[in-house]
Amino acid sequence: MRHDTFQADDGEVLHVHLSGSGTPLLLLHGWTASHAAWAPLLQPLSGPYQLLRPDARGHGGHALRINPAPDVQRLARDVINLLDHYDLAQVVAVGHSMGALTLWQCLRDFGGARFSHLVFIDQSPKLVTDAGWPCGIYGNFDATASQRLMDDLAQDFVEAVLRLIAFGLNDKARATYLRNSSGWRAAREALASVDPAPVMAIWKSLVAADYRDVLPGIHVPTLLAYGTASNFYTLETARYVAKHTPQAQLSLYEGADHGPHLADPVRFAAELAAWLKAYPGLVRHNQL
Repeated sequence: MRHDTFQADDGEVLHVHLSGSGTPLLLLHGWTASHAAWAPLLQPLSGPYQLLRPDARGHGGHALRINPAPDVQRLARDVINLLDHYDLAQVVAVGHSMGALTLWQCLRDFGGARFSHLVFIDQSPKLVTDAGWPCGIYGNFDATASQRLMDDLAQDFVEAVLRLIAFGLNDKARATYLRNSSGWRAAREALASVDPAPVMAIWKSLVAADYRDVLPGIHVPTLLAYGTASNFYTLETARYVAKHTPQAQLSLYEGADHGPHLADPVRFAAELAAWLKAYPGLVRHNQL
C-alpha cells in the first residue's frame, strides 16, 4: 500500500492511496469521510484488484490551496484528472453516498467511456424532496429543511453532521446518538478535524443537484447496494434507481444502514467479484 499525490488541472495537489494489482477499482468515499472509510474492504478486496482510494478535494485533512469552495462538478473533474494521471483508460468505479453523486456528475459532464462497470451505494439521485419527489433524504427533506441544515452547519458543523445521520430513518442510530455511544464519540472526534468551509461548499452543490436524467443514459453494468435500514433513504429510493438504470442489479442488505458495504464487507466483496465475473468485457489497463 502506498500514498501518492497527483495534480488536478487547476493546480490543486490531491491525495490517493494505492494497493494491490489487477483490475483497477476506484473507490469514492462519502461526504466528510476520507479514503480510510474503505479500510474494512481492503482485506476482502485484496485479490485481483488494484485499489485506488482518493481523498475527495477538501477531505482527508489536506488543506486546499487553489479553490477554497469546491463543488461536485470539480470533484467529478478530479476523478477524470486522476484517471488521466495514471493513464487508466477505464476502471470499475464504486461510489458511496457523495461518491455516487460524484460518479453521476462524471457521467453528465464526461460521458461513460472511462467506466467499464459502475457501483452505487445507498444514494438518491436528488437529495432534496418536493411534492413530486419523495425519494430524497428521509423522504421529506424539502428546501426548507435543506436550508435549515445549512444554517445548522454554519452554527455547529460537527453536531449538525451527526444529527443529520442520527435523526433520520434508522431508529438504532437515533438511540445510540442520544446515548452518546463510543461510535458517536469517535465520529465527533474525527469530524472535529474536518475543515468545514470546503465540505459545506460541496454539500451546497450536492443538494442543488438532480441526476434523475442521468440514470437512463448509463449503458454499462451497474450494481446497486442499499441498506434496508438506511439512515437516509427508503426502499422506494433504491427501487427508483434500479428501475431507471438500464443494466442495474439491485442488492439489498437487510438491517444495514447507510453503509451496507461496511455492514457486511465480506458479502459486498463477494457479490462484486461474482457480478464482475458474470458481466465481463473489461478493457485491460495499464498497471500503476
